[in-house]
Amino acid sequence: MSEIQQSIKSVIGRGIVVAGNDIDTDQIIPARFMKVVTFEGIGEYAFYDLRYDAEGRTKPHPFNDSTYAGASVMIVNKNFGCGSSREHAPQALMRYGIKAIVGESFAEIFAGNCTAMGIPTLTMSHEEIETIADQVRTDPSLEIAIDLPSSSISIGGESRTFAMAPAYRSALIAGSWDSTSLLLTNLDEIAGTAGALPYLNDFSVSA
Repeated sequence: MSEIQQSIKSVIGRGIVVAGNDIDTDQIIPARFMKVVTFEGIGEYAFYDLRYDAEGRTKPHPFNDSTYAGASVMIVNKNFGCGSSREHAPQALMRYGIKAIVGESFAEIFAGNCTAMGIPTLTMSHEEIETIADQVRTDPSLEIAIDLPSSSISIGGESRTFAMAPAYRSALIAGSWDSTSLLLTNLDEIAGTAGALPYLNDFSVSA
C-alpha cells in the first residue's frame, strides 16, 4: 500500500441530542431527496420532514436550534438508523457536520455505513445516554471528547466507557475504514493482479 488512510483515534466536539427510539433512515433522509448524482449538499435535507412542515415552515427540532449550530457529536437512543440500508442517511449526517454518534444501539447496516465514512458509532447504556443528553441540554457549550483506543468518552469532567464493534473500532484506528481509498492506493497491485488473470487477457497468460 502506497500510503495509509487517515487514522481516526479521537473525535472532539459539542453535542446535539436527537431523542427517540427507532429513528429510521427515511426520517434521517426522506427518499425524495435521494435522487442525486452526488452527495454534495445532501446535508441540508437531514431530518427534513421532522424539521419542516408541508409549507416549508420550521418545526421544533435540535437541527433547527441555533444553540446547537456547529455541534458534531450526536446523542441518540435505541435502534438508530433502522429501516432501509440507504447510504444517503449517514452521508446526510456527515455532510451536515456530524463526526460521531453515541447511542443505545444502532441498526447494523447503518453502523457499517457510518464506519465506511469515518463516523464512529458508540454504544452506552440507557442511563448513561440519558445522563450525557441531560448534560448537553443543560450546557450545550460542553465539549465531548471521544478516545477510541481507550474506549472512553468524556464530558463535563466525567469520563465513561463505551462499547463499539471491534472490527469497526480497529478499522478506524488503523485508518483502513475507507475501502474505496484503500483500493485507489493499491492501483499498481490491482493492475498487476488483473494482468495475470487469463480471463481478463483473452486467455493469453497462464493461470
